[in-house]
Amino acid sequence: MTATNDERFAHSAFLRARGTAQEGKVGFAELFFDLVFVLTIIQLSHSLAGHYSALGLVEAAMLTLAVWWVWIYTTWATNWLDPDKAPVRILLFVLMFLGLMLSVAIPVAFSTGGLLFALTYVAMQVGRSAFTAYVMRRDWPENSRNFIRITAWSAFAAVFWIAGAFVEEEARLALWLLALIIEYSAPALGFVTPGIGRSSVSDWQVSGEHISERCALFVIICLGETILVTGRTVAGMELLDGFTIILLATAFFSTATMWWIYFRFGHGEAAHLIEHSATPGRVARLAFTYAHIPIVGGIILSAVAEEFALAHPHGHVDFKTASAILGGPIVFLSGNTWFKRAVRGRAPLSHLAGIGALLALAAAVPFVEPYQLFMAASAVLFGVALWEFQSLKSTRADAVAKV
Repeated sequence: MTATNDERFAHSAFLRARGTAQEGKVGFAELFFDLVFVLTIIQLSHSLAGHYSALGLVEAAMLTLAVWWVWIYTTWATNWLDPDKAPVRILLFVLMFLGLMLSVAIPVAFSTGGLLFALTYVAMQVGRSAFTAYVMRRDWPENSRNFIRITAWSAFAAVFWIAGAFVEEEARLALWLLALIIEYSAPALGFVTPGIGRSSVSDWQVSGEHISERCALFVIICLGETILVTGRTVAGMELLDGFTIILLATAFFSTATMWWIYFRFGHGEAAHLIEHSATPGRVARLAFTYAHIPIVGGIILSAVAEEFALAHPHGHVDFKTASAILGGPIVFLSGNTWFKRAVRGRAPLSHLAGIGALLALAAAVPFVEPYQLFMAASAVLFGVALWEFQSLKSTRADAVAKV
């Protein structure tokens, strides 16, 4: 980025100043915007817990993908737009209200609320991208063209989102799946658009500090939901005995371990890599836009597992309880494996072993009670964190010794 460009951005009515200490700062308006996604994550986990089945899992996964896409696209936009500028702040407030409507529609998205969900989602995706393209047209025409491409792809997908709202559940599922395929394949295809071509990874000059902190805050929101589920479930119990306290401690311990795995062993490295990469957009797209999807999904599924284990700790372990208790950590570790491989160039052995151990626990399902399976899964997570801690500690000691 040249000095001329830096000065041009510094005087823009919409864009962040580039090349300054404030470039990667997360604004208070962005934090305020995130508040609505607290409700969104709660709605997703509650809907999944209340309709836990093969179809319910597919529907919850699709809604999670849609919600994540809204949030991550807004994060990319505010990587360049300055939330401290009034027009951008107003945009975030409008998106926040629309996000509230989106959250309200989640429990009934595949029944009576399909049109509300589709229209709100489309308004957020198309509206934000069109706004960004418009305000960048003078100060950053190259990136404005990128957002014109994004707007075109979002409008194309919008046809299937809205069409799906007018048909029955099975057909809606198919049309919305097609819409998601369009949206998720667009970045990999460079948002190729007739007349203006495609973008390249060199076009996407992002702040690693900003995008990593924004994604970290979203992970915090998801982890916070697991704590809310734990507290709400235990608070609703008539008897709070020692056994319940032990289960409560296990649930909290599991959430804290997920925090440790994500924040202690990867988040900071990713921000540093983006800041020093020749193609920061490529790294950010892989490590944050895509790899964080299973991280978020795994945490949401873990929240459902905690609700199942706390509400019904004894008796036979049915399929839904086992799949949630084991599936949540497996999906979470898979996402972290993807994330850390994108950052380090190799998959952490501790995570692969942890996934294998969780899959092996499936053989014990007929012989244990829900609370026992839940404790075993929590122990595996802790083992993964401890293994990675020791592994990285040894690696750093070896590096120091060589110096």
